[in-house]
Amino acid sequence: MVLDRKIAFIDLSKRSVRIEKIPVELRRKFLGGRGLNMYLLSRYYTRELEPFSPENPLIFGAGLLSGTLGFGSRLNISSKSPESGHIGDTNMGGEFAAELVKAGFSHLVITGRSERPVYLLIKDGAVKIRAALHLRGADTVETQKRIRSELGDEKTRVACIGLAGENLVRFSAVRTGMKNAAGRTGMGAVMGSKGLKAVAVRGTMDITVSDPQKYLSYYHTILKQMLETKWAQALGKHGTPLLFHLCNAMGFLSVRNNQVTTVGERGSGLEAEALERYSTGMLSCFGCPVHCRQRYAITEGKYKGTRGEGPEYGSIGSLGPKLGNLDPEDIIYACELCNYYGLDTMSMGSYLAWAMELYQRGAIGPVLTGIPLDWGNGASIIEMIHRIAQRKGFGHILAEGRLAYKVFGEASLDYLMEIKHFPIEMTDERLPKSFALGMATASRGACHMRSRASIDVLGLPEQVLEKLYGGPVSNRFSSYEGKGRMVWWHEVLNAVCDSLGFCRFLSVFSSPRGLGYEQFAEFVALATGMSLTPEELKSVGERVCSLERSMLVKDGISRRDDTLPRRYFEEPVPEGPCKGELIARDQFDTMLDEYYHLHGWDEHGMPEPRTLKQLGIDT
Repeated sequence: MVLDRKIAFIDLSKRSVRIEKIPVELRRKFLGGRGLNMYLLSRYYTRELEPFSPENPLIFGAGLLSGTLGFGSRLNISSKSPESGHIGDTNMGGEFAAELVKAGFSHLVITGRSERPVYLLIKDGAVKIRAALHLRGADTVETQKRIRSELGDEKTRVACIGLAGENLVRFSAVRTGMKNAAGRTGMGAVMGSKGLKAVAVRGTMDITVSDPQKYLSYYHTILKQMLETKWAQALGKHGTPLLFHLCNAMGFLSVRNNQVTTVGERGSGLEAEALERYSTGMLSCFGCPVHCRQRYAITEGKYKGTRGEGPEYGSIGSLGPKLGNLDPEDIIYACELCNYYGLDTMSMGSYLAWAMELYQRGAIGPVLTGIPLDWGNGASIIEMIHRIAQRKGFGHILAEGRLAYKVFGEASLDYLMEIKHFPIEMTDERLPKSFALGMATASRGACHMRSRASIDVLGLPEQVLEKLYGGPVSNRFSSYEGKGRMVWWHEVLNAVCDSLGFCRFLSVFSSPRGLGYEQFAEFVALATGMSLTPEELKSVGERVCSLERSMLVKDGISRRDDTLPRRYFEEPVPEGPCKGELIARDQFDTMLDEYYHLHGWDEHGMPEPRTLKQLGIDT
């Protein structure tokens, strides 16, 4: 049964393994994936916990329904972040989570540090620690190939780090497959600090569900509804690059480190239709009916022979316009390098954009950087990716992420677009006020995947929005009214998605016809036999959000940290379709008050004692 999957506690220092059952009561409170990861992380979390210490846990968590026939099969990886110093958590698709479940586990808690490189082999209820010295320095694709060859099993799924993780680049990723990355918050660096090169999983155990006939029937009903939506059809045809045109046309794209917010018609070469000339087909993550992952090949030019998957919209924005670069082949190749080295494309773009603006302003120069860092210089962008992953020259400085300010000077932080020591990604939020609040309050720092209300761009009738969100919400994208409610609602829903292993692209994240609590509750009941009402599922989301907030409070995070870069408040957008837009501090504070109130937190952003008691959170 789905609920039979266990937790393995693995101490790499002692080379010991302890396997435990997951109590049903914990499942009811946290489900799995991100939810159960946060519960487990909270048992270790203190302000003093050092991200690179052996005591810092690295937690792999498959969603409760990962591995079943459904709408995504996702995994969260969590720890204390070496990039921000706060909560580290990242989510990835592919086939790894399903294979972990088939091997008898849903969660791994890894502590300690191995003196020599090792990898874990998880197979049908057993955990082995194996030598990995021969894998040192191998890229993330070669590592997977070598492990499968060594084990003589091509069905083995591998999550691993590349050279960036081995070198403790603070924004390195964990990778599986050709493209899937647990990229955000530096989980690859935590893995590297433990001497852990990879986790290989292979399972042949059945994944049984509580009521297979009814489950299959319900799945087919929801599948038909889902595939009839325009959003799913567009996503299956173009993948996430379809979002680039809208973002650029409306004027909330990060261009040259958020100095401007659109590239106008010059961005046409980065739109989904233009990228089709590189496409060789579409595929999906395990169990997902929407094939949104693009495969590509470059058949001529300086990058001839480059093949892979992607790039996603976030990577296009981060390694493209954010750096003043509009060459699609430069961007595709830069993404591929990041994948091979195991670097987060979004943080890579953010820190390089920071350095480029400092270079533009004369705050740093070629003596320090070693190469020119002019906007749009594709050769320099490619070279800096190599230097950062290898920690060579100026790359060694940028590999430290925001801590590079110790070299650049305190004043340089004024040009790092960050929140809670974590960089803003590929967008600019001065126009979309709900996006701005979501960025400011996200529990892992600046993050579009914690609470972004993408449907805000649709301008739905306000009566539709009121019915969906349970209160008045303006349908104007630039309005502040009701956007605190909108962000709160999506934050809670997304926490449930991550805990179940559902892909949020198929939820109400981007389409009002996407999956919500009623469908989630039915899937849980038919798969596990565990009855949870939509309201109880919503409480799970609230529990996860308030638990995360409680950990941030331990770090000293409060209202003053739920804010935005100075540029957002003080510099109106200088040109383009949203010229003049900025964030008004008083109206931002009103949104923040509404958001706190709906969560049951006080005016400082701290969960009220009654809220913690009601949710059953012991901090």
